[in-house]
Amino acid sequence: MAAMASWRRKDDRRRGRRRPTDRRAQIIVLGIIGLLAVFAYFKARERTLPPVISGTATVVDGDTVSIIGTHIRLKGIDAPEWHQSCADAKGASWPCGRKAARALSDLIRGQSLACKTTGFDQYDRVLAVCALPDGTNVNAWLVRQGWAVAFGRSQPYASAEAEAKSAKRGIWQGAFTRPAQWREHERQSQ
Repeated sequence: MAAMASWRRKDDRRRGRRRPTDRRAQIIVLGIIGLLAVFAYFKARERTLPPVISGTATVVDGDTVSIIGTHIRLKGIDAPEWHQSCADAKGASWPCGRKAARALSDLIRGQSLACKTTGFDQYDRVLAVCALPDGTNVNAWLVRQGWAVAFGRSQPYASAEAEAKSAKRGIWQGAFTRPAQWREHERQSQ
């Protein structure tokens, strides 16, 4: 009987059939290859981020600029979205999202920005605090002028927001929906 089993295994190998132990080895090897592929994928996603990105910026919207093709989201603030409207003191609607982007564009006016990077946001944009050559903190300026609200866990621009609110500057001149809430409402209505 043992001779017959030995003959059968040799015959199976010649015909391309494998024993069950060969399949286990293949599964283990494929599992290891799969794990290595996953590791390589996540390693490739890690990017080094320069501490400062500087250059002439173009405005994407009220809280995002682009420098040499890199989209930079101004950290700690949230400006009205491009299509967002606000109400003035009399209740009349006005395009506050476009006005916020225009205010940022007017502030920069072709000057070089120096943006200290801190990481990436959920949309893979670089997060940064940007300054003009004269040292003006662009993020704080937008909040102080009422074109953005303080945003995030620590809200480093809360005092600038309070100043804009008490002076009724920009979006604080009337009623508005906070940009994050406006975006959520837009997502739900689609």
